[in-house]
Amino acid sequence: MRRADRLFQIIQILRRTPGPITADALAAELETSKRTVYRDIADLIGQRIPIRGEAGVGYVLEAGLDLPPLMLTPDEIEAAVLGAQWVARHSDPALARAAADLIAKIGAVVPERLRPYVFEPATEMPPAWNLATDGLDMVRVRAQIHAGRKIALCYRDEQGRESERTVWPVTVGYRETVRHLIAWCELRQDFRSFRTDRVRAAGFLDERYPERPSVLRAKWRRTLVHAKTTSA
Repeated sequence: MRRADRLFQIIQILRRTPGPITADALAAELETSKRTVYRDIADLIGQRIPIRGEAGVGYVLEAGLDLPPLMLTPDEIEAAVLGAQWVARHSDPALARAAADLIAKIGAVVPERLRPYVFEPATEMPPAWNLATDGLDMVRVRAQIHAGRKIALCYRDEQGRESERTVWPVTVGYRETVRHLIAWCELRQDFRSFRTDRVRAAGFLDERYPERPSVLRAKWRRTLVHAKTTSA
């Protein structure tokens, strides 16, 4: 790896790591020595990159760094394009259009030598077959999630039984042919997964639920961790 690429990669690793990262961990990911990491970090600090290090704890990237947003490596480009392909072929029409626009924008701004990674990638998503039809307006669902507002559902389960639910939407989960709305259900007083193709009707309420969306999402993730722990 060229030194310039390695310096940029150190910044990328620090940006995506939520807490301190040690020189050992940096050296392992970069496949270099700790001595080289120490030297590179010192050079970056000398260039006024806001890196803070503490002995025995690790390095963190502080706020204030402003890098061009599309200094992408070939692997990052292929990852972004592969993800956008998946969204374009599996998501609702609004996100599918956004994914196609994203690929076009990446192709327009990267250097000429990198454009084959956008338009002729080595990996490609196959087309999606037999996608179930949503019973929900997914654009409005995403808006409710971001706003922390409730949704009223008329839902039919796999036995064909209908029920009325008021839910606090958390996220939308994607499987190969169906989508799921993950939400806190006021009726069941627990998190539930609702297949969007089984929703018969929906009302998008102005009422906010009493949790911040980030707090509710964190609680849901903790239930997933607990479920994995108890089933192990």
